[in-house]
Amino acid sequence: MHNKVVETPYPLIDADPHASRVVRYFRSSDYATWAAGTAAFPAALYFWDMADPSKARIRTSLRLGGFLGFFGGFLLAYQRSSFRFWGWSENKREEDMDLAELRQRASEGKPLYGESSQPDWVQGVAYRNSAWSQLKFRAFPRFNFVNHPHHGTDPAKYGVKPQEKEIE
Repeated sequence: MHNKVVETPYPLIDADPHASRVVRYFRSSDYATWAAGTAAFPAALYFWDMADPSKARIRTSLRLGGFLGFFGGFLLAYQRSSFRFWGWSENKREEDMDLAELRQRASEGKPLYGESSQPDWVQGVAYRNSAWSQLKFRAFPRFNFVNHPHHGTDPAKYGVKPQEKEIE
């Protein structure tokens, strides 16, 4: 498999992070973005109704707006966190957390990115379907829920020794 190398201003942590890691690594600013998105959508609807009152009940519109704001705010926060994994924005905190987490897993002899019961080809397909998917949220929100070995980083930095090939 040919991997394209993308130059980033900050270190690459994970090219295709698992959804649980992206959410676990949220910063308080991500939660604030999520909250602002949740509040902004119904607020915009409310003020729009004030400017041009409708005869319909606005309560249902505000509830739907709150739901859409909640979902949209989450997607924006998720995307911001993903950008830090990719090295597109400042990521020192995430880099330190990643190093500690994966070194711990390596010292315990566990696979760095979790175990998967899926065959290798399914893991590859899952990677190809979810890689860079955070850039396509407006068309089709998709998340990485499959543990796979395709993350674009050198496992040696976590203390994993390369496996020796058996000679037949």
